[in-house]
Amino acid sequence: MLFNSYIFLFLFLPIAAIGFFQLGKYSRTLAGLWLFAVSVFFYGWWNPAYVGLLLGSIVFNYGVGVALAREHVGARVERAKWILWIGVAANLCLLGYYKYANFFIENINLAMGINWQPETIVLPLGISFFTFTQIAFLVDAYRGEVKEANFVHYGLFVTYFPHLIAGPVLHHKEMMPQFAHTATYKVHWDNLSVGLTIFAFGLFKKVVFADGIAPFANPVFATAADGGALTFLEAWGGALAYTFQLYFDFSGYSDMAIGLSRLFGVKLPLNFNSPYKSRNIIEFWRRWHMTLSRFLRDYLYFALGGNRKGSFRRYINLLTTMLLGGLWHGAGWTFVIWGGLHGLYLSINHAWQFMRASRGHDVTRTTSVGRSLSMFLTFVAVNIGWVFFRAHDVSAALSILRGMAGMNGLTVPVGLLPISLQQALSGLGVNFGGLLAYAETPGGAKAMMGWVVGLWALVWLAPNTQQIMANFKPALDSVAATKRMQWRPNMLWMALTSIVLLYAFAEMGKVSEFLYFQF
Repeated sequence: MLFNSYIFLFLFLPIAAIGFFQLGKYSRTLAGLWLFAVSVFFYGWWNPAYVGLLLGSIVFNYGVGVALAREHVGARVERAKWILWIGVAANLCLLGYYKYANFFIENINLAMGINWQPETIVLPLGISFFTFTQIAFLVDAYRGEVKEANFVHYGLFVTYFPHLIAGPVLHHKEMMPQFAHTATYKVHWDNLSVGLTIFAFGLFKKVVFADGIAPFANPVFATAADGGALTFLEAWGGALAYTFQLYFDFSGYSDMAIGLSRLFGVKLPLNFNSPYKSRNIIEFWRRWHMTLSRFLRDYLYFALGGNRKGSFRRYINLLTTMLLGGLWHGAGWTFVIWGGLHGLYLSINHAWQFMRASRGHDVTRTTSVGRSLSMFLTFVAVNIGWVFFRAHDVSAALSILRGMAGMNGLTVPVGLLPISLQQALSGLGVNFGGLLAYAETPGGAKAMMGWVVGLWALVWLAPNTQQIMANFKPALDSVAATKRMQWRPNMLWMALTSIVLLYAFAEMGKVSEFLYFQF
């Protein structure tokens, strides 16, 4: 069941909300159990066969967490450490089997020249998210930070449908107190208005912007996968189209998750904060998939030693963390390379800042030109990384990069430039004609350019949803309110939200999954 589907919006969501608040009038336990049950139903809509897997994982991790909390109280450190390792190992084995077994078998076949073909393993939806959520719970229980003993609240913490499929990755200390709060189980009109507005913005981003530009990314990556050569504009057009498709797809989902949760009086952590406005890669990872970055930092990078063991070890830890982060996103060498690229980017960024600081420069002070160049350079580096993230395989990614480097020549659509300029460029070897990759897309190459330029301007110049709604604190994290647009619960904003929502409803006939559902 998708957030951007009629059955979710007009059937599941009203039933879930009405049942929750009606039961909340009589019993918080029953209301929590109801939300737990409908969240499991929401998950099972995709594939009922994996509901048992999800519930088994919840029961196992809850039991391990309770045992860890008990051992911590008893100060039996060594025993608690063994329980933690068993719990974490069980979660990683489950994730490894479902997510990486096929990848492992493919590489064994390739390396040994055999054709071992066991039954294909279907990846359970959201397994990466609910596994990481529960690993964080176990580690926090080992540290003595877990106080929750209510199984219903724990089950709801893991399965809570606004975050279950594609995040954010939650911490128990963020969610458990909210489920225990009496006000959560009562209808508050400010929660409904704020939540519905944020959801409307997210739905619009997904079905209008992300799905609208997708047709200009897909044919380019398909051409590369089939071995076709891409010219300069085709390659850059496809790469940029995917860069913005992924941005608005994930931004839309993140808004929708926060908005849906706010309807129930629960605030989620912020997971997306205009990452393409970042001026370096360090800042990018503080803005993109923020809760995953937090998890990788707190439970992997710090566990490896962080920056406590010298600069060289720090860079090794960064590379290791990002390589594993890349592999978390998908079982394929393209994801490993993407993670390695970002590990390299981060290492260069930290080394540059260290070098500047050691020479007495204030790394926080830059000129307006310097900030613009830094933002553009960061965007280009991220865009190159997304090519590997999206490509079918390494060969296809390299094919697109060759096109982006101009190695297959430059072809400009006829009629795009004045005749005099077209004649001058022809003498310099520039070809004019159709871009084959966009031959069957609506509007062709010119439409692609319009989409790319329009969304690029929107990403860099417009405030994001959290800034517009900042005065009403929609998420657990706070951002500075924008001076240009500030949401208010008045007739003007109600009319604007209604228009946005109705237009999004009209576009929902072409329902598509969220890209992060694949991870």
